Amino acid sequence: MAALIEVAGVSKTFPGVRALSDVRFELAPGEVHALMGENGAGKSTLMKILAGVYTKDSGKILLEGREVAFANPREAQAAGVGIIHQELQLMNHLTVAQNIFIGREPKWAFGLLLDEEKLNRDTAALLDHMGLRLNPRADVGGLTVAKQQMVEIAKALSHNTRVLIMDEPTAALNNAEIEELFKMIRELTSRGVGVIYISHKIDELKLISDRVTVLRDGEYVGTVPTKTTSIDTIISMMVGRTLKDVARDTTRKPREEIALEVKGLSCGTLVKNVSFSLKRGEILGFAGLMGAGRTEVARAVFGADRAQSGEIWVAGKKVSVRSPSDAVAVGVGYLSEDRKRFGLAVGMDVAANVVMANLARFLSFHVFLRERAIFAEAGKFVKLLGIRTPSLTQEVRLLSGGNQQKVVVAKWLARDCEVLFFDEPTRGIDVGAKAEIYKLLRELAAQGKAIVMISSELPEILRMSDRIVVMCEGRITGELMPEEATQERIMQLATQRETMAA
Repeated sequence: MAALIEVAGVSKTFPGVRALSDVRFELAPGEVHALMGENGAGKSTLMKILAGVYTKDSGKILLEGREVAFANPREAQAAGVGIIHQELQLMNHLTVAQNIFIGREPKWAFGLLLDEEKLNRDTAALLDHMGLRLNPRADVGGLTVAKQQMVEIAKALSHNTRVLIMDEPTAALNNAEIEELFKMIRELTSRGVGVIYISHKIDELKLISDRVTVLRDGEYVGTVPTKTTSIDTIISMMVGRTLKDVARDTTRKPREEIALEVKGLSCGTLVKNVSFSLKRGEILGFAGLMGAGRTEVARAVFGADRAQSGEIWVAGKKVSVRSPSDAVAVGVGYLSEDRKRFGLAVGMDVAANVVMANLARFLSFHVFLRERAIFAEAGKFVKLLGIRTPSLTQEVRLLSGGNQQKVVVAKWLARDCEVLFFDEPTRGIDVGAKAEIYKLLRELAAQGKAIVMISSELPEILRMSDRIVVMCEGRITGELMPEEATQERIMQLATQRETMAA
């Protein structure tokens, strides 16, 4: 059977970085082909070349046997290649139908007026063909993330897509939503659509993909069949070394001093009378389903959201936190799950981002920046965290996702906060970078930093936590010590309020 897409000898260089070197790849009709590699391996660059976002420097791309070179995404779409980015490209104030056919809306009255009825009929027919129960007239902003993703898929298929690229499609989905997505993918492949699937969740890839291609440092490593290849083998291909699944560190013990105490905190509809304490040198895991209120607790403590009631005590002193600057002033830092929106100034360089939370330290006469000191400080943390960047003046938006995450960590380390909230610290990060983040968290705890780690990955919570707090519908429903914690027990507590309501 002829390949849908065939990539041969493709290379791409950006200023100071060789992103791809002589890469090859092949996608068959009706296949789910996973593309894996550590952050910075070149996965996104290759996909953006296939989707017409970037142009290649050399090599060939064949689409159904015909050589192509897309100058822009519109050309790629017209040829049947669609891409769904990790960050969805939708307009929340428009309807489902308007998002799907934006720029291609049916018109009447000699093309002067929008034919709203035909737009909704065409959308309904497309959704029905896909087996999706969505209202064409519904505003996209009111849909769940999973439904929004279905709208993105429908938009891609409205271009008669034969090749669908999906970048971290399950990053913000729960298990039920992931199964719904997989059902849709299987329906697409049964019609001959080829799916290129990028994800760092190897267990997930074992369920949905047929083959796995691995890139490392911009080079092709190999392609293997998913079913007959072990997870350890795939990881070894990705990182060039064997990563051991590190057990929980039982030698490190939290100190007795209380670094943070929260009493009766309420904020909005998702934080209801929450109380907990955190010791110095402790990693406190926050577990729960999506919408349980974990992120909202962190944002309320950090002052990003205004609490209606409750008390916050830091190092034994009651503090007033009405804004993030108040939190930083008392030694509390927050690494948001949405690093690009809340954690980084992506248009600024690495050095500026690292010192951003501590800028006053680098001013002379409260006005002039001490650039030499800034670069010395930034360089120290770039080296400490192994941030891969061609220079300290590189714009953060040009770094891989894992390296962007490390820059956020560097910012709060440079500020020397004593209490740190890590919200989904390994989301969208490859296995090698995950191991580095785990090592970093343990080292920070060993230094006496107090850490709250919010994670949706239960194995991560169990591996890293000295204590586990479980939330459900805005309330803490249980607290577990490591020796009594299991995935089953955590899930019981995470669904406790739903079970009681039923």
